[in-house]
Amino acid sequence: MTTEPQPPVVARWERVAIAVVTATFGLWLVAWALLVPVFEAPDETAHIDATVHVALGDAWAAPGDLRVTRAVLIAKQQQATQPSDEWATVTELLQTFPGPSTTVNQMTQHPPTAYLVGAAVLRAVHYGDLRWDHAFLALRLADVAMVTALPLLAWSAVRRVTRSPRAALVGGLAVFASPELASIGSSVSNDAPVLLLAGVTVWLATRMLTGDLRWRTAIGLAVALGALVWVKGTGLPAVPFVGVVVLFSGVGLLGWGARALRTVVVLGVSGAIGAWWWLHNLVAYGRVQPNGYTAMRPPKDFPPGEHPTLGHFLDVSWGTLTRTFWGSFGGRAQVTIGDLLTAVITLVALVVLLGWAFRRGPELRTLTCLAVFPALLIAIQNRTSAHSYLTTTEVAATQGRYYFPAIVCLIVLSAVAWRRLLPSGRFRGVAVTGLAVVLPAIGVYGFAVAAAWFWNAAVFPVTGRGLLRYSEVGPVPPVVLAVVVVLVGVGLVASVVQVVRAGARQPEPVPASTGA
Repeated sequence: MTTEPQPPVVARWERVAIAVVTATFGLWLVAWALLVPVFEAPDETAHIDATVHVALGDAWAAPGDLRVTRAVLIAKQQQATQPSDEWATVTELLQTFPGPSTTVNQMTQHPPTAYLVGAAVLRAVHYGDLRWDHAFLALRLADVAMVTALPLLAWSAVRRVTRSPRAALVGGLAVFASPELASIGSSVSNDAPVLLLAGVTVWLATRMLTGDLRWRTAIGLAVALGALVWVKGTGLPAVPFVGVVVLFSGVGLLGWGARALRTVVVLGVSGAIGAWWWLHNLVAYGRVQPNGYTAMRPPKDFPPGEHPTLGHFLDVSWGTLTRTFWGSFGGRAQVTIGDLLTAVITLVALVVLLGWAFRRGPELRTLTCLAVFPALLIAIQNRTSAHSYLTTTEVAATQGRYYFPAIVCLIVLSAVAWRRLLPSGRFRGVAVTGLAVVLPAIGVYGFAVAAAWFWNAAVFPVTGRGLLRYSEVGPVPPVVLAVVVVLVGVGLVASVVQVVRAGARQPEPVPASTGA
């Protein structure tokens, strides 16, 4: 029998430091929301259109049956052909170009939850009276508000597992390392609420695994999980993950029966909250997740003499996943932060994580349980991708952003792995400071690449021509974006300084036993 570990004592300076990191990340997301042109984030046209349908009171169509409104397509056309001072309001577009187009909107394969929230935002800002880009910017900023908490959640989870103030701060800064995460989190999509709810789910799961066995924590986890699966199918792998977490939380403190009862209660409460849409799908369509792409990507055979190969599948999957996890911006025409860079970052991250995270130690049970969530996402995504390849000849559904729901899990696992890899002493301090600089530097580089791509004809760095282009069709004057970027820079510098000071304030602690 082990004793329940005491929660780490968090000093006031730590709270101030993580508040700075979190506020800086919020500004970072605002900068991305102002930088990327509307409609240019992945699937943003479909997400915006689905929100407009709900705001107009349209029924939620069957998967594959919804069509993009003509008004939304005309807005895209105005963006490409007219200066912003000639763009119409949403009401003008809807009245002048009423009705649907022939373009399929696949988003009704998802629950309408995120779009109900977006429709409420549109109505709150009286979207019909706004120029269309300003109305849709309001949707982006609502998503920014949801995603801003990610550094705080990552910090708290790492703090619980490692009990290290410095490691926790670096964990909070780690969310800056993926410019793709910032781009997705600041765009109009149903991924923003998923990122928030998945982050809360992992945070509460980490608390349970590190000794917080209160019923209110378990019920909070159930509510977060139920809300998560109420939003999007990418949350469904969290169901078995949470089951594993609750079942193995408190080993040595609670008996098998008590832990099994907790698991049943947590999954039952979450199911009562979030299972309704998926049960509806089973009854209506005979499957949990209907495919909204069927009309866009119908089944077809390979050409004569050709056949699927494992080599082609792995080559396309690896390249696409690494690019779209770290930084691949734009709609159909995309720019990346570099295939070599994303491959190197991925390999380093995987080698460190797999080589050092799961070694024997007091955190082993906690880390193994946390690894279940990303492992399930990887397995399910690759199965879906392989099925698409075999039935349509295309290696589809290979998006690194599909792993973002487990980003807090990955940060915790990586934090423990890096602490084990780096020897204690002066070298660790230098290396940790280096990580605190390099992680956000990757994000800053991605921002610069995106700025050049969208506003400067892909010429790097941005010139006066790019600033002129932004002043013509950007959502705000260039000086507003510049001020936000400067504030982000100040916040990042202050955050790195706090990481350095954290190492000087106290020696690195030894993690408390979690019963492993």
